[in-house]
Amino acid sequence: METECICRLRKIYKAITAFETQVEASLGVNINAMMLLCLLSEKENLSAGEIANEMGLTRSNASKVIASLEKSGSIRRRICKEDGRSMRFHLTKQGQELLEHVHCDSLQLPEELRKVVETNE
Repeated sequence: METECICRLRKIYKAITAFETQVEASLGVNINAMMLLCLLSEKENLSAGEIANEMGLTRSNASKVIASLEKSGSIRRRICKEDGRSMRFHLTKQGQELLEHVHCDSLQLPEELRKVVETNE
């Protein structure tokens, strides 16, 4: 049985986990929260479903990230003007300030991930 690809995936997974831990230690929030802040800085007024699709998360996981950022005051929800049953999300001033404090130069991409990224460019 050929296991080389599974072993490579395991190394990539471990590298991603290590990178996520580094991001959370440096920034005080997890990587999904930072990606959502970044997404909302580029595309305001997204629904929870649109957020899940854009981030490649399940709706359940997207809801957890949204709830966490709402609780911290980094994002807010508004009732959609076109459909009062729907909620739309946007960055708050606090969320924008948090995003502005992110300096990618201070984050070191693990070698295993750097190889994957460079290979796919």
